[in-house]
Order: sequence, then C-alpha cells, then structure tokens
Amino acid sequence: MTEQDVQEFVTRFAAAWASRDGEAFLALWHPDGLLQSPLYDRPVQGKEFGRLTDFVREAAPDLVWQLLDWTSRGDVVVIEWQTTRIVSGRRLDTRGVDKFRLREGLIVEERVYTDTAPLRVFRRGEALEPLVRLEW
Repeated sequence: MTEQDVQEFVTRFAAAWASRDGEAFLALWHPDGLLQSPLYDRPVQGKEFGRLTDFVREAAPDLVWQLLDWTSRGDVVVIEWQTTRIVSGRRLDTRGVDKFRLREGLIVEERVYTDTAPLRVFRRGEALEPLVRLEW
C-alpha cells in the first residue's frame, strides 16, 4: 500500500466514526474480515459491521470518537483513538489502539487494544483506583 492509500483509509475510517454510518463501516471491511475486541463477548465478522454500528449507536448515543494518531508499515495500519461519553452520570474518556491488516484497501483483521477497567468500574458506580500507589 502507498502512503496515499493508507491516508485515504485512515480518513475514511475516521469519517465512518464521525458519521456513525453502518454503510460507511461496511465499505471498509472485507466480508471475511474479523474484529477482535475486549469490548465484545465474541469476534465480530466484517459483514456484521452494519449491525454492530447500530448497536453501538443505541448503547452509547453520546459517544464521541477522535483520531489521535496513526502509523503504518506494509499492509498494517495502527490507529490511536480516544472516546468520550457519559457513564453513570460521569464523563469517561477512554483511549485505545486499533491494529488493522488490510488487503486491497479493505480490513481483513482488526484488533482493538484498550483498558476496559474504567468502563467496568464506572458501570458499577465506583471510583477508579490505581493498582499501585507511588508514594516515595
């Protein structure tokens, strides 16, 4: 893939998130593609992305996704992002990284790396506590 191809992919991906348009997401995916994410109870197939987009929009209507940075090497693209939403009446900012493997400009594999602990704690109405306190 050329630098231009990658830039176009990243632009289309960010635009799909901005519009939260299931068809725009589907257009990015190879039908045999697979998403692995700690947010879902199973892998998601590329052909399911229209439904997944609808589900996310319903579950988190106030979710705002932001592109922070990206890089690529060959057919691999890595995107750093941040989401913001309200959970249990409190603002929650979450960061993560998506690693994509593309074939002919379409996603054949996506792996999401994000810390789910803040979501779990906020869902229970508790305060997020550090695992280790540095008190020196």
